Amino acid sequence: MDIRQEIESLREQIRYHNDRYYNQDDPEISDFEYDQLVRRLRELEQKYPEYASEDSPTQRVGGKAKREAGILVKHDVPMLSLQDVFEKEEVYAFVDRIKRERPDSVFVVEKKIDGLSVALRYSDGNLVMGLTRGDGINYGEDVTENVRMIKDVVKKLKTSIPYIEVRGEVYMKTEDFVAVNEKLEMEGKKLFANPRNCSAGTLRQLDPDIVKERKLSMFAFNIQKAEGISFASHSESLEWMKEQGFKVIEGYKLCRTADEVWDAITEIGEQRGSLAYDIDGAVVKVDSLADREYFGATAKAPRWAVAYKYPPEEKETVLRDIRVSVGRTGRITPTAIFDPVRLCGTNVERAILHNQDRINELDIRIGDTIVVRKAGEIIPEVLYVVKEKRPPGTVTYVLPDTCPSCGAPTSRDENTADTRCTNINCPAQLSRHIIHFVSRNSMDIKGFGDVYVETLIKEGYIKDIADIYYLKNYRDELIEKGLIGKEKNTDKLLKAIEDSKSNDIDRLITGLGIKNIGRQAAAEIKKKFRTIDELMNASYEELTAVNDLGDISANAILEFFSLEQNRDIIERLKKAGVNMTAYEEEATGQQPLSGMTFVVTGTLPTMGRTEMEELIRRYGGKVSGSVSKKTDYVVAGDNPGSKLTKAQQLGIKVISEEDLLKMLK
Repeated sequence: MDIRQEIESLREQIRYHNDRYYNQDDPEISDFEYDQLVRRLRELEQKYPEYASEDSPTQRVGGKAKREAGILVKHDVPMLSLQDVFEKEEVYAFVDRIKRERPDSVFVVEKKIDGLSVALRYSDGNLVMGLTRGDGINYGEDVTENVRMIKDVVKKLKTSIPYIEVRGEVYMKTEDFVAVNEKLEMEGKKLFANPRNCSAGTLRQLDPDIVKERKLSMFAFNIQKAEGISFASHSESLEWMKEQGFKVIEGYKLCRTADEVWDAITEIGEQRGSLAYDIDGAVVKVDSLADREYFGATAKAPRWAVAYKYPPEEKETVLRDIRVSVGRTGRITPTAIFDPVRLCGTNVERAILHNQDRINELDIRIGDTIVVRKAGEIIPEVLYVVKEKRPPGTVTYVLPDTCPSCGAPTSRDENTADTRCTNINCPAQLSRHIIHFVSRNSMDIKGFGDVYVETLIKEGYIKDIADIYYLKNYRDELIEKGLIGKEKNTDKLLKAIEDSKSNDIDRLITGLGIKNIGRQAAAEIKKKFRTIDELMNASYEELTAVNDLGDISANAILEFFSLEQNRDIIERLKKAGVNMTAYEEEATGQQPLSGMTFVVTGTLPTMGRTEMEELIRRYGGKVSGSVSKKTDYVVAGDNPGSKLTKAQQLGIKVISEEDLLKMLK
């Protein structure tokens, strides 16, 4: 590959990874790997200026504003990126360059928080707008309602001034990030890769209550623009922001020489492992605002600041064991156990190996010497095996074919690299299964919240879904122990359980938790099989004859009912009086919605979303959870969110609850 081809290839790679990081909040490579690509491109562009381009990613901020995340707002002041440096010599060169032209310059060294930049605008002391970096130059996204939910964001300044814009970094503490991912795993949803992704994804979504629930935090680190007040230096503005109630970046240092700057960078690096949040470097800034004005900026970055990126710390150790655990979704996770090593200020002795594919890729064996590091300075990972130090007689590790929690067979997911326990009643994943069973889209047992589920499992009252219908036998015990509350609350929940026995069988089929069988598939199954017994004894050919039921779903049903413990649960549900027969559909004439696909979004005036979806199905329509070109109508209520935006983009007709009822008439 010649030089020009390498430059173009690097630009293409960096643009791709910029999009993954800034716009999709889902990076595919580490910060270190990304930084090395940018560094190589910058070196080549400097060495071969004839190939320079204004469109190069080294000349632009990485992100772009996204209309679906919020209204676009024009920046008052560009929100630029920082020039990255990686070596001590580069830091000294920066300080020397500044000192040559401004010998009395003082520098501020502060932590570079790994989060999402926002600008906060205040008018007469009141917060009036919050916006993201967006493209950094022209437009950002309006996230005002979301930033209001962040406790660190000051809503009203103590000093009322005509106008001021404060720049900050929205981030997530490590403990809050872990709590969010635990909840997502319990709900069977995709996990966030790291706190930065979680912060960005949360701030850009459309429900402020989720922002509040996920406990985002923010450090203020710069005043972008001010009217009615002025500052001589950055450090002066930081102290003023502290007086106004802002949380500014902790432990910043004022330095006068290159040695002092480097000592401050080193000190921050030594703190990395003990911080409650992620950092991805240290920032060195000129303190004087007049000097900043003098040095100015390029199209991408200010000339008066650099960001030093710490090299990943890597150490050798010996693998002693691989242990497997079962998550709440049934996923089998292997973990490497090795001799403790010190990384980023903490002792590390284990790292997740993810799945069999990763184990095979590493060719990792117990007894191997391995190299480990902390990805993103926080999550331990095995980088590679030092095969020259491999002891004789070792074999590649293979995940067990039975669940370590319940002994049931494990199976490899068809479309992923995950291995899972096949027993939905496995103790390790029981709480998620029960929560799904009692949820609104399944048996709809009102008042049966997550806390009650966890408590009743812990106390031994629920070991599978059938046990729910025998809780009434322990009424007095439950009241005495206060597990659900006092008498009134306990009786209320027991009545809701009793009422759910009369549900139609599509709700029961959904609640069983058969892989790939959701509410829509259950509704189609009910049309073909009028009893649960018919479904249990159905053949592959009969199942694949069901509308929209393919090979994978049919095999999932066959596998589910082939397990004796699942058939036993069905028998116990029958004995408890749970309905096992489909109700006769009311005559609805010519099925006016036949052949049409609907998406329901927002809060409807008189009907719940589930009620509306059932009505659509009853009159022959199909219901989808996402908008696509195959969607015929979107039924929208108040606060419809991104589904409405996508419908408008695709030109799909949007109707109200009233419009749909008119169609039925």
